[in-house]
Amino acid sequence: MAGLRAAGHPWRLYAGPGAIEDSLAAAVARTGAARAFVVCSPSVNRRTDLVRRIEAALGEGYAGVFDGIEKDSTYASVKAAAQAATAAHADLLIAVGGGSVIVAVRAVAVFLGEAGDPFELMTQYPDGAPAYSPRLMAPKLPIVNIPTTPTSAMNRAGSGLHNPDLDHRMEYFDPKTRPSAILLDEGALMSAPAALLRSTATTVFASLVAAQGRLDLNPLAEGDQTQAFRLGYGAYIGLMDRLDDPAPRMALALAAFLQNRAEDDGQRGFRGGPFGGNYAVSTALHLRYPHIGQGESTSVVHASAMRLAETVEPAAAARVADALGLSAANLDARALTLEIAEEMESIYTASGVPTRLRDLDVAREDFQAIAAETVKNFNANAGARSEEAQIAAALRLLEAAW
Repeated sequence: MAGLRAAGHPWRLYAGPGAIEDSLAAAVARTGAARAFVVCSPSVNRRTDLVRRIEAALGEGYAGVFDGIEKDSTYASVKAAAQAATAAHADLLIAVGGGSVIVAVRAVAVFLGEAGDPFELMTQYPDGAPAYSPRLMAPKLPIVNIPTTPTSAMNRAGSGLHNPDLDHRMEYFDPKTRPSAILLDEGALMSAPAALLRSTATTVFASLVAAQGRLDLNPLAEGDQTQAFRLGYGAYIGLMDRLDDPAPRMALALAAFLQNRAEDDGQRGFRGGPFGGNYAVSTALHLRYPHIGQGESTSVVHASAMRLAETVEPAAAARVADALGLSAANLDARALTLEIAEEMESIYTASGVPTRLRDLDVAREDFQAIAAETVKNFNANAGARSEEAQIAAALRLLEAAW
């Protein structure tokens, strides 16, 4: 090991049955906040008892709820949430929901804290130059996250908002929007319906597999990822047969949390590499088509991306194969990668998620537009790749995944 770099952030994690009742009031009080404002989706407020549980746990410290966050964290719903939080005189934000809500609340904190125009604060894509994210220096309200699904969004600093009036997401990055506390409440995780659980679990599982193909992890990140895979793989296999069991949901949520910590421990870009699928294409798919979830947009391209990989390190392929219980005997890296792709498709099929684009009612005539939408995605292409190369690669993958 040549050296490593790791960073720590002041989060507290509470997990288990009754985490809301046992820990939420203390987590809020630790920040010094007196008016905690809940942000969620309509379904969380109207189909579960989570907001009522939060209100009971906080008592006079409960400042109200905004329940209008839309799929993919739309700019319009985030702007409305920020206005509602201002009207409620909120001094702390509680995100209750899946990745869309948790991402949205980070953006709410940005809109409340920064005085500038949201369109100038977001990541900029100047013509002929690399993308850049403006520095957001104003203080932000503290955030408490209560995930209802396993999601790697729970402890990050970036936000991406869907705005149909733009040709790309509105992206923001601010480390001050990391949560002060995360509550993995068993009841909250059990509230997610089967289809949503399967979709979010698929996204987590896919990224766990991708990380197994990394050969450059320092000991801290490798430890996080090894345990994350052990938890996530065991929970994902047969997940849909154990919908009444909170254990696999909690295991997947903890796996997602460990992946976040692996990034803080020095790992970067766990979505990349020959076993990482294609984040830009998957994002473009689920943003363009409201009926496609993040998990499904991942599963339909994951194996095809592996098959298209031009260069695969033999040791990386061997690591992934070993994690999935496949034998690497007498197979070169290319052949082993094809075996891994077949295994991933089998796992996805057994879980009930699609593995081909045609299964999602995506028209081939849309491929050019989908590929164009992959260009302005900071996590996947911050300007290191030409638009032409990005679009060509996306089109090749879309055709292979059809």
